Amino acid sequence: MKRSKEETNETISHLKEVARKHFTEHGYAATVLDEIVKEAKLTRGAVYHHFGSKKGLFLAVLESVQREVAEKVETESAQSKDVWDQLILGCRAFVTAAVEPKNKRIMLIDGPAVLGWETWRSMDEKGSMRLLHEQLQLMHQQGYFESVSIDALTHILSGALNESTLWIAQRPNVVESVEETMKIISLLLERFRS
Repeated sequence: MKRSKEETNETISHLKEVARKHFTEHGYAATVLDEIVKEAKLTRGAVYHHFGSKKGLFLAVLESVQREVAEKVETESAQSKDVWDQLILGCRAFVTAAVEPKNKRIMLIDGPAVLGWETWRSMDEKGSMRLLHEQLQLMHQQGYFESVSIDALTHILSGALNESTLWIAQRPNVVESVEETMKIISLLLERFRS
């Protein structure tokens, strides 16, 4: 039984990996399920069994992408012991990870369009936005942001970061655009700093 579970997990992982490549290269609408299963050397039945549909497979891929972005935010913010630096590093990590070619189409363009704004937003709240809220709450407990609602600040900052990634993803010079964005995010946060 254990081997069967390992094989199942390997199949699921392999399908998501192949699907991610197709969704990244072609976008959700132009991705053909038959091409995914052909490359994965599986059947459509495997996709339907594990994910229910193409949309279910896309949801699983998006969850993986969001998990990777959240992990990058945690890893980068942990580079400093200073909570203010952690916040800035985490914001930068989110922006740079979201606009990476392997992530941006799935996370920023097709995610909200395919799954709907409410589903996409709910997923964001469980990932990067949760980390942002935890960091702001910790900082609030240490005397930062005393005069503002942490819930409101979380949503405002998350919205600014999400909108910035959409803007950056369309810019010809991503590095320069990230720097411009981070300068403004830092200035914005300084205005709320207690």
